[in-house]
Parts: sequence; C-alpha cells; structure tokens
Amino acid sequence: MSLFKKVTDFAKSPQGKKVVDQAKKYASDPKNKEKIDQVKNKFMGKGGSGGSSSGSSH
Repeated sequence: MSLFKKVTDFAKSPQGKKVVDQAKKYASDPKNKEKIDQVKNKFMGKGGSGGSSSGSSH
C-alpha cells in the first residue's frame, strides 16, 4: 500500500477527520498562519531570505 493511500484512508477515518478539523482551527489563527506560510515557503524553495511575506497584512 502506498503512503498516499494510507494518508487518504486515515483522512477519511473518524480519527483523521478529527485531526483535519483541529488543523483547520489551528490554521485559521493569524499567528499560526504566518508560521505555516514560513514552513511552506521553506519547503517550496522560497525560504532563503525570509522577509518576502511581511508586507501582506490585510
């Protein structure tokens, strides 16, 4: 079984739905969203300078 299949099966389970709901609540907090964006940019190859997202406060 592939890793993606395992993740998909988990996300569909009751425990997975609970984790997804918690992640959505965490991500909705502006402070946490900034942290998530920093990690995402690091993994996407944009994280070397670290100051490109500071001007986007709506």
